[in-house]
Amino acid sequence: MYGPVEDGGFLIPAVPYQQIDPRFYRQQVIDPTGQPPGTIVVDTPSRFLYLVQPGGTAMRYGVGIGREGFAWQGSGVIQWRQRWPRWKPPNEMVARQPELAKYSIENGGMEPGLKNPLGARALYIFSNGEDTLYRLHGNPDWRSIGKAVSSGCVRLLNQDIIDLYDRVPNKAPIVVWQ
Repeated sequence: MYGPVEDGGFLIPAVPYQQIDPRFYRQQVIDPTGQPPGTIVVDTPSRFLYLVQPGGTAMRYGVGIGREGFAWQGSGVIQWRQRWPRWKPPNEMVARQPELAKYSIENGGMEPGLKNPLGARALYIFSNGEDTLYRLHGNPDWRSIGKAVSSGCVRLLNQDIIDLYDRVPNKAPIVVWQ
């Protein structure tokens, strides 16, 4: 499940899963959310993402979440999905971290690849027809799973975001709990 994967011309390395708390491994569980099938639920306090399935079950993924002051909560839809996305940090992030200017929206972002912070896939969260600028995305840093370290987005292992991407259509509802 967490072995090396060739995808889109990139070789995603194996994850040293033995160094991750096993509760964060991808697994099918009894649905604890009460949401309708097809809904994505991010339980930020527990650091889990659930994809609700028919029959009272859910796929559960361990995630890294936004650090204090950067987390998003609410509901929306997955408006857009992208394989091997370009990373374009928002202008607010570039203002906080000027070294990211070379990857700014104006400069076209960072090329897709293994070092790209969005990883192998990105699912774009919109709310009330507006881009929230928050994403569910892959992550080259497996050490961040289960932690609150990002600039607000929800990070998954690259192997897990590929699995989730293949299960979730555009317009899937999403709920993020704080």
